[in-house]
Amino acid sequence: MVYEIRLKGHLGRQWADWFEGLTITLEEDGNTLLTGLVLDQAALHGLLKKVRDLGMPLISVNRVNLIR
Repeated sequence: MVYEIRLKGHLGRQWADWFEGLTITLEEDGNTLLTGLVLDQAALHGLLKKVRDLGMPLISVNRVNLIR
């Protein structure tokens, strides 16, 4: 599944490896969007623990439906 995880505040590019290859997009409104493939619920929970450990407020988590 592909997920979008939106955080309040800008996350530095140096965190890309820590977020296991997710794409980091710095939005104009000052938020950060993490986008990418998440293998299963355990992997999603692992990513959310990393967000918690950073201390950045979590805005949203959305599963993206890809049109095939």
